[in-house]
Amino acid sequence: MTGPELMLPSCDFTVFGATGDLALRKLLPGLYERERQHQLPADTRIIGVSRSPLDDAGYRDLVTHALFDHVAEDHLEAGALHRLTSRLHHISLDAASPDDWHRLHGLLKDRPAPAEGADVVRVYYLAVASDLFGPICARLDDLGLVTPQCRVVLEKPIGSDLASSRIVNDAVGRVFDEHQIFRIDHYLGKESVQNLLVTRFANVFLEPLWSSRWIDHVQITVSETLGVSNRGEYYDRAGALRDMVQNHLLQLLCLIAMEPPTRVGGDTGDSVRDEKLKVLRALTPLTGTAVNRATVRGQYTTYGEELGHPSTTETFVALRVEIENWRWAGVPFYLRTGKRLARQESTIEVVFKEPPHAMFPHSEGTTTPNRLTVRMQPDEGMQLHLTAKHPGPGGIRLHPASLDLSYADTFDERSPEPYERLLMDVMRGIPTLFMRRDEVEAAWAWTEPILEQWRAVPIEPVRYHPGTDGPAAAARLLARDGRTWQEPS
Repeated sequence: MTGPELMLPSCDFTVFGATGDLALRKLLPGLYERERQHQLPADTRIIGVSRSPLDDAGYRDLVTHALFDHVAEDHLEAGALHRLTSRLHHISLDAASPDDWHRLHGLLKDRPAPAEGADVVRVYYLAVASDLFGPICARLDDLGLVTPQCRVVLEKPIGSDLASSRIVNDAVGRVFDEHQIFRIDHYLGKESVQNLLVTRFANVFLEPLWSSRWIDHVQITVSETLGVSNRGEYYDRAGALRDMVQNHLLQLLCLIAMEPPTRVGGDTGDSVRDEKLKVLRALTPLTGTAVNRATVRGQYTTYGEELGHPSTTETFVALRVEIENWRWAGVPFYLRTGKRLARQESTIEVVFKEPPHAMFPHSEGTTTPNRLTVRMQPDEGMQLHLTAKHPGPGGIRLHPASLDLSYADTFDERSPEPYERLLMDVMRGIPTLFMRRDEVEAAWAWTEPILEQWRAVPIEPVRYHPGTDGPAAAARLLARDGRTWQEPS
């Protein structure tokens, strides 16, 4: 699989925060998998930047150990490991200090042009706190390290509210044009999420059903069995609404609810992002007492023990959301996410309305609403839940059945990890799966009144026990509408 369409441009890939958890657990393993497929051109370099006092050899040892920890054993190949580690360099510097940048400047400037004469793509991946985004970009500009072929990748969170998000975006935007800025949300790199676009827009039978006329409601669930782990300090400042809803869950909602884009793909990616922005701007505002009725805040009972101090930060959020447009008027979208829950899963449930007429009044069994389930984890795939006749003579016995598409069973090839795919799109300059500035700020503008109401009415989060489905109040949020959360069978 090394055809021209799969090859990448020559690249200097610089990671700020190169010894951090994200770089060692996701970014370097993702680049390794592409190395294993021979996709990286021979002159591509990977430059790690961190405050750690490592030389090149020490960084190569660190990355090698990380690859053994985070790459599947049957994917570890001596040749690929050697090729990747030989690309690695490490620069020790404090991004907040003006010292030591001359070494990065020298390394980036001191490289021959590719044999074919094309410009080298420079990627700056900022796996650091967002308050460093602006200073790093300004320093790169001062040193003359920003060219038309540069791309900068921003990790979430971009600020902690609308005002701070604008400050960060302004600072980065003074150096890089918008088409050079790639705001990453790894959920958009999941195979099942991308397949959602294909399912919606490449299968004509679904489009006539995709509206308030036939859809009763939509549920989006992202649940985790783990706690805050080593992210406690960050998480206690952020909470579940900032950490998950403002980005991941709202992005999933946009893909479900958006209008058909003109095209998917292309150099600008704006067709998809334009439609997502329309959804964000059409969300019914949640303000004042409406927040109390439409949201649930929860916290697992051992959270304070893990932190080492009491806290009122939410580790669980459930929301009832509506979209004020022609297609979705009156259709509730229920979102929930939390830590220390019973299952590790990410799913979208599109629940259709009941048939308009009961044609089998004397049958045995019961009908259940048709559902389309999109599974992002575990076991990526889709299920279409139907009502069928149970085989046998005599009367009609109704029985729920499903058509199941498992990507692992259907496609005889490995599904790339989200970061792996997104890194390749950055190198190629394809922005479709990345967030534009106006998207990020529209999401903050909708989220911020919820945070303000929670501060104004300081009610402590509802407690729930680890290993459960979260607080009972989340179930009551749907029960008020005569609905229940769809749990895996």
